[in-house]
Amino acid sequence: MFGRTQHKSTVAIFGGAAFWDITQEQADTAFEGVISAGVNHIDIAPSYGKAESLVGPWMKKMRKDFFLGCKTMERGKEEALAEAGQSLQRLQTDHFDLYQCHAVTDMEELDKITKKGGAIEALSTLKKQGTTRFLGITSHGLQAPTVLLEALKRFNFDTILFPFNAILCADPAFRKSANALLEACSQQHVGSMVIKSIAKGRYGRKPKTHATWYEPFTEQEKIQKSINFVLSHPVTGICTAGDILLLPDVFAACSGYRHLSPDEIEKVIEDFRDVEIAEPLF
Repeated sequence: MFGRTQHKSTVAIFGGAAFWDITQEQADTAFEGVISAGVNHIDIAPSYGKAESLVGPWMKKMRKDFFLGCKTMERGKEEALAEAGQSLQRLQTDHFDLYQCHAVTDMEELDKITKKGGAIEALSTLKKQGTTRFLGITSHGLQAPTVLLEALKRFNFDTILFPFNAILCADPAFRKSANALLEACSQQHVGSMVIKSIAKGRYGRKPKTHATWYEPFTEQEKIQKSINFVLSHPVTGICTAGDILLLPDVFAACSGYRHLSPDEIEKVIEDFRDVEIAEPLF
């Protein structure tokens, strides 16, 4: 259950970033895989390159089959309203299920969206208009849990999205704040989405092997461990990685998910301490 939305989301949420810079033919083939996997929830944004335009033809045909979440990185009310309208056009629909303030990475950014004339007012307007049913916020970086905890105090968000994985949880401060955020979400019935579930770290000087800006795990065993770790916490689901080549492996891991015991969760963190990383993720 995706928080108070009452939508039963699949644990694999299609991350539109995978359609950043591919052809319509490639997108169509990949989206057929999304449908075959039974995914019923899409996370997309205008900052994801071609993604909205490539998904648009599918929304025109199958809008009712998906919970559609979109985002804005604009910080002012009027700019955010304008961007929402552009996203609707590209997605070939007249409404979102969820509209989110995107990449609110620190308290300064949070201040910008929550001040008078900020993007929060745009989200509220869209909800009053019926253009979206629910409102959310996303954050990146090690400070994401702390920023989102504060955001939930300032506004009655329906959903949150943030990075979370076993490697990040090796940092005690991050893990403590992430667990506090997830506890707050559970208490307030806020839907929670996770990004970077299979991320190792930045590429650094290593050759880039995937469209993702981070180096992902590619061995199925490690992908499965990563997905098991994340889904063994009180989250709604994971947004799939931003590369169409990784989608089948992530779908398989979500399908084969096994809930880990507390001891097994600790073991995954310990196992991943030895993973060779070119540069930290954040």
